[in-house]
Amino acid sequence: MAYQTVKGTYDLLPEKMLRFNELSALFRQFLDLYGYSEIKTPVFEYTGVFKKENDTSDMVTKEMYSFSMNDKDSFTLRPEGTAGVIRSFVEHKMYGNAELPVKLAYIEEMFRHERPQKGRQRQFTQMGIECIGDKNPLIDAEVIALGYFFVKTLGLSSIKVCINTLGDNESRLQYKKDLTDYFTPYKDQLCFDCQNRLEKNPLRILDCKVDHESDIIKNAPKMKLTESASAYFEQVKNYLDVLEIPYIVDDRLVRGLDYYTDTVFEVISTHEESGSQSTIFGGGRYDNLVKEMGGPDISGIGFAIGVERLCILAEAEGVFEEYKPQIDCYVINLFERAEYALRVSEILRNNGLTCEMDYYGRSLKAQFKSSERKNARFVLIIGEDEIKENTVTLKDTLTRAQESVKLEELTDRIDQLLEDYYE
Repeated sequence: MAYQTVKGTYDLLPEKMLRFNELSALFRQFLDLYGYSEIKTPVFEYTGVFKKENDTSDMVTKEMYSFSMNDKDSFTLRPEGTAGVIRSFVEHKMYGNAELPVKLAYIEEMFRHERPQKGRQRQFTQMGIECIGDKNPLIDAEVIALGYFFVKTLGLSSIKVCINTLGDNESRLQYKKDLTDYFTPYKDQLCFDCQNRLEKNPLRILDCKVDHESDIIKNAPKMKLTESASAYFEQVKNYLDVLEIPYIVDDRLVRGLDYYTDTVFEVISTHEESGSQSTIFGGGRYDNLVKEMGGPDISGIGFAIGVERLCILAEAEGVFEEYKPQIDCYVINLFERAEYALRVSEILRNNGLTCEMDYYGRSLKAQFKSSERKNARFVLIIGEDEIKENTVTLKDTLTRAQESVKLEELTDRIDQLLEDYYE
């Protein structure tokens, strides 16, 4: 029987893997610049790490892969990065032996049971950061800046930054009351999910994927911020202005998870290839999550980037160069035995030169074709004479120059040719 990948999963083939590694390497450069340390958490956690009481997000209510190994414990495959990082932060008491804020980052596989589509899979990769410590608008702006300048450095130009505030606890409690009073007369006109959200978290109605274009939602009241919450958000915007990061305020932006407070944000692609999956990355501040996990009463903020979606957008904007395999050396063996060719190959590799060789005793023409397909810079030809004289015939494929080189001088000669060429 021939098997295929499970629906919602995919194979990361060599060319795509190269793109993935390019993105990861650039992201890690930004982590270093901003002082973030990478962390790795388990692929599955106790379900309670992700599922909180009265949580109405689609991720928790519809999309988690949960399973049980006994009658007592329920486990869940990691659907997002923040909760596991905060669990680890609290479990290992990072707040007690490090200067705040603690800056953590991850590049991890996530799992959600949702309808697969372009840029959205059931197994996917997220790159993200979490900055945990005292609440400060300067930190909010810096977190947004890291993600924004990362995607700009990558080469994406068709992007838009959207920000909003969900207010402090006082603002949010009053807003939930205002929304409940407003939506209650329209309850029967709301979708099934929003009828449930009305009882638990009416803010999530504003993020409804079914009714988001309805006049009922468009005419919903706006949040009235307390003086301190308003001042906080104004300071975040001021810092973004200082950093010359253009943004728009979207008062309907609430993000998809219930633990967000105060500043929330999304960076969206406006490129025609983005389609319905236009969010490049998004995140926000969470004032209560650390405490809910059993830690101290401190705040955090972070974001996550979907790597698969980022790859699609980067390819659409022509960010990546054309993929061409390239190696330093290709060893052509014309002798019936391969011991000498094998020895030459290992000498090259031990000196940091990438190398391939012929394994099948093919003709000279066939081996040259193979070296061309692998885009080898140097071709090393080995025949009976070279073995007797402990040499190789070295050909530079760029200059077309060819010479005989002693084996003990081979790597020094290649280094010299490379140095001379690039001077």
